[in-house]
Amino acid sequence: MSGSEQAPPGVDPTIPSPARMYDYGLGGTHHYKADRDAAEKIRALLPEIEDVAWANRGFHQRAARWIAGQGIRQFIDIGSGLPTTGNTHQVVQKVYPDARVVYVDNDPVVHAHAAELLADSRTATLIQADLRDPEAILGNRELRDLIDVTEPAGLLMTFVIHFVPDNQDPWGLVRRYVDALAPGSYLALSHVTDEKVPPLAAQRVQEVYSRSTQPLRFRPKASITRFFDGLEIVPPYEGAEPAVAHVGAWGSEDPELADSEGSRWACCAVARRP
Repeated sequence: MSGSEQAPPGVDPTIPSPARMYDYGLGGTHHYKADRDAAEKIRALLPEIEDVAWANRGFHQRAARWIAGQGIRQFIDIGSGLPTTGNTHQVVQKVYPDARVVYVDNDPVVHAHAAELLADSRTATLIQADLRDPEAILGNRELRDLIDVTEPAGLLMTFVIHFVPDNQDPWGLVRRYVDALAPGSYLALSHVTDEKVPPLAAQRVQEVYSRSTQPLRFRPKASITRFFDGLEIVPPYEGAEPAVAHVGAWGSEDPELADSEGSRWACCAVARRP
């Protein structure tokens, strides 16, 4: 996909979008030259960028499957982006064929693609909305048609909350979504971190994103752990203590092998609302 003539209304294809850059990193086709150029700038600074994208995507899929395995049949995927394979509804419906999924993203290109992908689905839909407006999202008629908030649900917020700056209280924002769900619900969240990575590379990656539609904020592990305050964090793998982990390690059979350089650029956890 290229060329401004193919851009949906309201989209400036000359400004890179994190959702389309992520799609490019995962080998997708829904991106423009500006997205590819920005992603290649990051690749020059961070050769393991594809490993970062795939490590996070792997966490997302393993977490969704694990949550479904706990008996959860409904999911809200906020900041869903444009994954090419292994979409949330495809993953969880292998556990429960009738599992319901509501995707949320504010990128019009995501919406256009999802309209195609989900056109014939009665169990999955996408809402074009900004995650910083939880009341509008949680009160949306399409969401309410598929999600019963009186029953436990899975809330997926992978690689999205790092686009919310501190002055917009991302921790309080996540809490508003979690509080709207029934006890027994699960939160799966991942977030980029600049701990234990080259500082100059992190700074320059942040500079590239500052020229995109959504600037990115790195946060330390302690700040990422705050998103799970009041929740029961699940051990990331067998034999581990309940704690935030790197995305490659979560749900892995061999945590040492999964501890790749790309994996260390992001932390994650799955936690239950008591």
